[in-house]
Amino acid sequence: MQAQTYHAVYLPLAYAHLATVLPAFIIGTYMMIRRKGTPLHRLLGKLYMVLMLITAAITLLMPALVGPKLFGHFGFIHLFSVLVFVSVPKAYLAARSHNITAHKHSMIGLYIGGLLIAGSFAFMPGRLLHTWLFQ
Repeated sequence: MQAQTYHAVYLPLAYAHLATVLPAFIIGTYMMIRRKGTPLHRLLGKLYMVLMLITAAITLLMPALVGPKLFGHFGFIHLFSVLVFVSVPKAYLAARSHNITAHKHSMIGLYIGGLLIAGSFAFMPGRLLHTWLFQ
């Protein structure tokens, strides 16, 4: 990626992604350890889901900079965005229909896959966060 495109396009998207994924991580972690079913749980859960959808949408606009690419843009990391777009509605609909087991499984999968695993890839060599933190 050319330096001008990187600074004009990629970096603003990276900052927007961090602005949504960091609060989602904090809320998600809090939700994992706190009591479920309370009004606060419902409110924070909706906020968490919206943040995750926004962050997934932002990542689809960010070109893959590491590894093989599909259509010159999408990399393996973009599969986690697909996970979010599947898991969030599934979890929401399960909660609305009081299918707590399905809701729980979707939310745990979203947290582990969408935040922990995808987040750990963000710290791999060649990625922006690795560069910021380790170089």
